[in-house]
Amino acid sequence: MDPQQELFTALYVQLKEKGYDVYDSFLPGEDASYPFIYLADSQQVDDRNKTTTFGNVFQTIHVWHNNPKRRGTVSGILLDVKSICYGLEETKNFGWDLLHVNQQILPDTTTKQPLLHGVLNVEFKFN
Repeated sequence: MDPQQELFTALYVQLKEKGYDVYDSFLPGEDASYPFIYLADSQQVDDRNKTTTFGNVFQTIHVWHNNPKRRGTVSGILLDVKSICYGLEETKNFGWDLLHVNQQILPDTTTKQPLLHGVLNVEFKFN
């Protein structure tokens, strides 16, 4: 399996096991229940030597809540996501090392109802 897909799958499974509504490929419809997590874009940068491929995977993870006054809830979900990322050391075919985490919480006015939007950009090294 491709490293970025293996990482994506591991994150998806672990987030679902924690009881979160997790979406990928597309955002849910207007009838979705909040809060929810959206596993967004992935980027993989390969490095090589004579015997193996290694590199970095960048994963963007979004959290949305329909109550902007629930910042603590969004922050707690982001902490859960980060804890899963910090604890991910290996999957079936790859070893993982979390290198960087960038976290933002911002207002989202793209819908009729104001939302609170958390964004994590995480970078993993794989080998």
